[in-house]
Amino acid sequence: MGDPGGIGPEVVVKALSEAKLREWAHFTVFGAVGPLERAARAASVACPIPGVRVVALPTDEQSFSNTHNATAGKLSFDFVEMAIAAAKLPPSHPDHVEAVVTGPISKEAWAMAGHRYPGHTELFAERFGSERYGMMFYAPPSPSWPSLNAILVTTHLPLAKVPAAITQERVLETIQLGDEAMKRLGHASPRIAVCGLNPHAGESGLLGTEDAEVIGPAIAQAQAQGIDARGPFPGDTIFVKALQGPGHTPEFDLVVAMYHDQGLAPVKLIARDRTVNVTVGLPAVRTSPDHGTAFDIAGKNIADPGSMIAAIELAIRMCKPSNP
Repeated sequence: MGDPGGIGPEVVVKALSEAKLREWAHFTVFGAVGPLERAARAASVACPIPGVRVVALPTDEQSFSNTHNATAGKLSFDFVEMAIAAAKLPPSHPDHVEAVVTGPISKEAWAMAGHRYPGHTELFAERFGSERYGMMFYAPPSPSWPSLNAILVTTHLPLAKVPAAITQERVLETIQLGDEAMKRLGHASPRIAVCGLNPHAGESGLLGTEDAEVIGPAIAQAQAQGIDARGPFPGDTIFVKALQGPGHTPEFDLVVAMYHDQGLAPVKLIARDRTVNVTVGLPAVRTSPDHGTAFDIAGKNIADPGSMIAAIELAIRMCKPSNP
């Protein structure tokens, strides 16, 4: 459900009110009953939603302030832990889940509750024991609007620490993870563009050496493994060549970005509310909307469930590729 004081409860009930989604999968919501019921009433959605199971944690809170607080942080963290535990159950277990779709959380609230994780991605990787993982943002192609796909070499990291984290091994691993994920999503031979770290991809060493000395060799290794990866390209221009949709025939299917904002600024500009955050490299499927808690609009019944719907649809597709 995400943070009970954010828009998570609202986008969850709005998304699951879509009958078509409920035809494609069985749903369990890990959350708190009060916020879900209030969101459903405001949106004129039947509660409980037919066919949707709710596993709720008891709470004495009648309502949650639309801000970062330790109580909501503890609850939202516990919701995620419950979902991860269900995903780790044997497939034969009646409570086993094949995929987890996470609602938006407040990292500050998690920290206030004593849980210091940069985000969902790192928690999932730790709980599943996955040392090889990545954060990918995927927007299903559409004839009606443009979309863009990106995967990050570094994730929730201060910008000052990024250069030291850009290693040849990590760049190669991210290219490999992106190639594997795109194949799982139906791209037989993914075309992957790799960004440089520095302006103009280093300008032949005049603006930095990481591009030629670290990123370039990683791309060459990927090519030697049969992966169609090219670059490094300047980060300010390469995304245009990966844009797909009306009037755009992309040269690339996926862009490997070196750091968080390099990848997410163009993705969120082009395809916000349609892009899905996917944790790649896990033994289970995990997706998420690409937006945050939006405390400023929580409780007003104006949140757009589009990204949550897209996250659910993609999770279903990754579990059962025969689904739409």
